[in-house]
Amino acid sequence: MSRWLSIPLTTLALLGLGTAIFFIVPNWGHAPIIGGGNTSTTTPPTISSPVAPASLDDLISVSSPLPGAIVSSPLTVVGRARGNWFFEASAPIELRDASDTVIAQGHAQAQSDWMTTDYVPFTATLTFVMPNSLSSTSSPQTGTLVLKNDNPSGNPASQKELDIPVRF
Repeated sequence: MSRWLSIPLTTLALLGLGTAIFFIVPNWGHAPIIGGGNTSTTTPPTISSPVAPASLDDLISVSSPLPGAIVSSPLTVVGRARGNWFFEASAPIELRDASDTVIAQGHAQAQSDWMTTDYVPFTATLTFVMPNSLSSTSSPQTGTLVLKNDNPSGNPASQKELDIPVRF
């Protein structure tokens, strides 16, 4: 066999082998399936993370602050939400103290095109005065970060909110 003929045949053999491996191993290059496909268990698999990001119904996810985090002013909120969470690229956000009093409010601003049903990254910054109850105790006080969808219709059935517990 000629040397020039063996190079294309070797190349074709290697391509065929690579294609076969690609189709035989369906998860090649993908994340592993957690739980191994065993549907008989009633306990869902757990991910070893100290605190998971707060999220609501596949609509919004907040990566910072995490639930239970100690926050201070100015507070930067970072996350992602479906484009329909916003109106005119913003959505209301509030910070409440332990007595449910609003101590800061503002808007989460979409960081890219919000006219989509895909996830859109957002940020918000809230400036606030620490709650008065902190001066009488040295232990952290609780509060709630509230992210609401912008609901220009005012229809209560369309209102959604994500509440994230925080500490001061």
